[in-house]
Amino acid sequence: MTTSVIVLSHRPGEWLVRCLESLTTQADEVVLVDNASPNGEASTIGAKAGVMVIRSPTNRGFAGGVNLGLSHATGDVVALLNDDAVAGAGWLRSASELLEDPAVAAVTPKVRLDGWWREVVLDDPAWFAPGDARPLGRQVCSVTVDGTDVLGALGGAGIHQLEHQPDDDSRRWRWTAGARPFYVPLKGPDGDGQILVDGTEPPPGPRCRLINNAGSFLRLDGYLGDHGLEAPDDGRFDDPAERFSASGTALVARAATFARLGGLAEPYFAYYEDSDWSWRARLAGLRLVYDPRTSVEHRRSATSGGVSDPWVHRLGERNRLLTVVRNAPGPVAARLVGRRLREGPDQGIRRAVLARLPWALATRAALSRRWELRPAQVWERWAGAGVTWDDGPCRTGS
Repeated sequence: MTTSVIVLSHRPGEWLVRCLESLTTQADEVVLVDNASPNGEASTIGAKAGVMVIRSPTNRGFAGGVNLGLSHATGDVVALLNDDAVAGAGWLRSASELLEDPAVAAVTPKVRLDGWWREVVLDDPAWFAPGDARPLGRQVCSVTVDGTDVLGALGGAGIHQLEHQPDDDSRRWRWTAGARPFYVPLKGPDGDGQILVDGTEPPPGPRCRLINNAGSFLRLDGYLGDHGLEAPDDGRFDDPAERFSASGTALVARAATFARLGGLAEPYFAYYEDSDWSWRARLAGLRLVYDPRTSVEHRRSATSGGVSDPWVHRLGERNRLLTVVRNAPGPVAARLVGRRLREGPDQGIRRAVLARLPWALATRAALSRRWELRPAQVWERWAGAGVTWDDGPCRTGS
């Protein structure tokens, strides 16, 4: 089978060069969609790499940009790869083998976070503040690597989200989760640097790689998430498995499957369009497979504002609810959407959802003609499955 890879780029950086270099030796065709990059920077990089370049005069978002690429791709197998990701050798070959099974809609590889991480375990007993269900350890206000602040970049089960003093972003902290491990990003390709936690060297710990996505899961509240997120890649995610959804970071499918299911939902613009497509595949009676034999390195949020950006948050929340409306059992969709519209914080989400709700309901009716399974069957099998994993300390490393 011939292979095409679609790469979408709106704000390119050096990561796009690395992305394209990882593809030219394994793909029959690379389609770079320049999604209105400033001064055509993505087109310039693509021309130097010798790939097919399709330039859009406007930013069509991830969904629209991918669909533009699909209209030009000629391969029997079509893959999507983020422009801030680097594909490992054999990625397309391994996925193509699994796609010989016509029941498989898409294959997703092991996606790892770019770079090396140092594990830190602080010997703190867990406690709970009144009204707070989170296990808490200590309040960490500063983590540096060779003097560079990395407090916001920490990962792992042992660290909670960044918090700050109202009206004072300079007063920031993160709570640890007792003695559970968290991970500090290291410098350079080999991973090094002196780590200080609140000015003190932490206990020594192993150096390791972290998982970004080992397939995706569906929660009972309609959120989709990355299985294995920020857990060590030490062998515990090396078994092939079926997952609810495949991440658009590095999704591989047959061109015939895209033709059957349709492309990504362009009104989403960005976020949850891969989840919606995967859910549609499930309703069509198809499977989605996690293949750990190859890996993709992902530089998370290199080309967007990240989950803390208000615009990103609003899009994600809107699209989650639209995805539920289009694919979930009717009573589940009504309950989840009704609850979110009644509760806050709003942040413009209510208006955004209501503006697209007629479209979501109309397209649900159209999509239902392709369903081989009832929404209740898919929900009962997958909602709440695979939402936990072994997030304990690294078992290997250096």
